[in-house]
This record gives sequence, C-alpha cells and structure tokens, in this order.
Amino acid sequence: MRLAMTQICSWLDRRRLFAASGFLLALEVAIFLFLIAGTHGLIVPLDRPTTTDFASFYAAGSLANAGTPELAYDQTAHFAAEEQATEPGIEYQFFFYPPVFLLLCALLAKLPYLPAFYIFEAATLVPYLFVARTILKEKGWAVFVPLLAFPSVFWTMGLGQNAFMTAALFGSALLLIDRRPIFSGILFGLLCYKPHFGLLIPIALVAAGRWRAFSAAGVAVGALVALSVAIFGWQTWQDFFALFGGSHSTYESGRIDFAGFVSLFGGTRLMGIDPNIAYVVQTILTVTAMAIVAFVWRCNLSLTTRAATLAAATLVAIPVVLIYDLMMAAIAIAWLIRSANENALPHWEKLALLVIFLVPLVSRNLGTDFHVPLAPLAAVGLFGIAVTHACREVAMRSNLAPISLLRAFMRGHRAFPPLQLSNQ
Repeated sequence: MRLAMTQICSWLDRRRLFAASGFLLALEVAIFLFLIAGTHGLIVPLDRPTTTDFASFYAAGSLANAGTPELAYDQTAHFAAEEQATEPGIEYQFFFYPPVFLLLCALLAKLPYLPAFYIFEAATLVPYLFVARTILKEKGWAVFVPLLAFPSVFWTMGLGQNAFMTAALFGSALLLIDRRPIFSGILFGLLCYKPHFGLLIPIALVAAGRWRAFSAAGVAVGALVALSVAIFGWQTWQDFFALFGGSHSTYESGRIDFAGFVSLFGGTRLMGIDPNIAYVVQTILTVTAMAIVAFVWRCNLSLTTRAATLAAATLVAIPVVLIYDLMMAAIAIAWLIRSANENALPHWEKLALLVIFLVPLVSRNLGTDFHVPLAPLAAVGLFGIAVTHACREVAMRSNLAPISLLRAFMRGHRAFPPLQLSNQ
C-alpha cells in the first residue's frame, strides 16, 4: 500500500496535476451546460419550473426595495416575491439570513434578475480566485485551472449561492491576521451575514490574544447591524429572530435534502439516525473543534497551520453546512498545500487531499441513492489532516508529546517553547 501511494504521488507531479485539472474542468463545464439545458426543459419536458437559491436573495431584496423588508421573513410573501422574480410554480427557496444580508440583496434587486445573478456570481468568484492564489503563493494564471476545477465552484454557481464571498472573506482575513490585524478583523466581521460561520473566530482570536482583530470584528458587526436597523427598522430584526427560532425544524425534517449536507449532523440524519442523537454527535464534534482551535491558536503555530485548522474546523463545527459551503474546504486545502510547499507532505496526506478535492463531484448522488455521507466524512477527514499538521508542528518545535502539551494547556500554562512561524 505504501509503495502504491509513493508511485501514485510520484507520477502525479505538478504538470500532470494541472493537466488532469484541465480535463476535469472541461468535463465539469460540459456537465454544467447539460444541466442548464435540462433545467430549462431543452432535453426533456419539465413537470414544474426550476429555480436557484439566488431567487430567495433577489426576492428578499425586492421586498426591501418595496419598503417592506420585514416581509422577507414572511414565507408566504417571500415565496410570492420569488415567483414574481422567476415564474409561478417554482419550489420555495428558504431565506434565513439576518437583515445585514438584505443590504446586499437590496442592491442586487435593483437590477433585472438574470444580470443580478451573473454579476453576483462573477463579482464574488473573482476575489475568491485571487485570494486562493495568494494563499498558495502562486503567480500567473495557470493556477486558476485547478481552482476552477474544484467541484463546489459549480455547485455554488449552479445554485446561485454566496459561498465564493464567504470563502474570499474568510481566506483574506486569515492572510492578513498577522500583518494587518485590524483589516483582518473587519473582514471577519463582514461574515456576519452568515453568522454561524463565525462560530470559531472569536475563540481563535481570544486564544491567540489578537485583541485588535477581535475588536475590529466586533466594530464591523456592530456597524453593519446598526446600518441595517437604520435602513430597515428594528421590526425586521424581530421578524428575523422569530423565523430563525423555528428554522431548526426545516433542517431536521429533510425539507432541505440531507444528501446536500456537509456537517456530521446532516450525515447522521442522512443515514436515518434520530435528530436528538444527531445533535449529540454534532455537539461532541463542535466542542472538540472549539478546543483544538483554541489550542492551535494559543500555541501561536505557523500561519499555515492556524489558518488550515480554523477553516477546516469551521466546516465540522456547525450543523448547517451545505454542499456549496465546501468552498471553505478549498481555503483549508490551499493552506495545507502552501504548507506542503514549505514542508513536504506525507504521501497519504497528498492522496487524502486529492480525494477530498473530488468528493463534491459525487457526494450528492451517492448520498441520494445510497445514503452514504461522503461529504461529512470528507470534512472530518480534512479537519483530521489539519490537526495532524498541528500535532506534528507542536511536537517538532517543542520536543514534547502532543498529549503533554494538551495537559499543560488545560492547566492554563503558556510556557510552551516559542513557535516563531507567524510570518509564513
């Protein structure tokens, strides 16, 4: 087995990897165009019209522009706005975003529907590509081929989702955390439109003593909330909290396909496990992720390790993570590859990252047909690789076993040997 890994990794050099990525990208584009034709009834007649998640964004923005932003959280009124933006008979697309996201939705809804869709996806994809290239420390345009070939890129575009923006903000904030902590904090704060993705950020910043970044993030969140209250009124926030309070029933019931979940909660529900047990399993993983992120950031490990751990841990720590949110996995993988450029990865890690890279291509179908939670397993595997990096670095730098350092951390010690790698 080890020999086979060595041979595969030796064969799959940079040139072949880029060539394979180009082939995969061409295949994905062909499939994507085929699916677009299918959803427009150009292959077989459709029983009902189809739409994308972007319809929910546009409808919410239209309601805000009409002077009734609170109706974005009235599902009857919101559904009517979705049908008005697209066509009657579509499937309802839920909107559980806080009013700060209405600020962007309202701007998009000032445009016709399709131009708004294309502009939003393009304007968020481009920053993501450049952030990922910067993380990889790559130059030139060739690196965009494997970045575009990552299957979640097409899930995000096809569903009209905001995962490019999330990945770009998260990745750029990590790039700046050591050099420009205030700007980094502001970027972290801008993620408040998707607040569950900020679950581990305060833990990391507090554990590392990054108070300027922490404060800047708080100010950014406060400013966006205040702006949304000034424009849309406090009633809109009240209606959001009322709707959000019952949103768990939507995710528990399967009204959003469990095959599209990336979290362990979704994976256990996909296998038919009781929701209460699924929550227990998810809680254990969430608490574990919190503790590991706190440990890694408190030890002030290298930027590559801290960033990869935080990005990977975010995917496994929250129960509502869907297939397009695996764009966050691309950020974690980019940091791990950057680490590989500085310290060679073991062959098993290279193969594991390759498999994780390809998982979004097949996870939805395997989940639907066979109830195999492939995406959650890939997210947990990615987190495991990041943790392995952290343990390896701590052990190498301190000459102590990881368990010894964990005991010291739990006792509240900061007497670890300094790990001066923050400029990587």
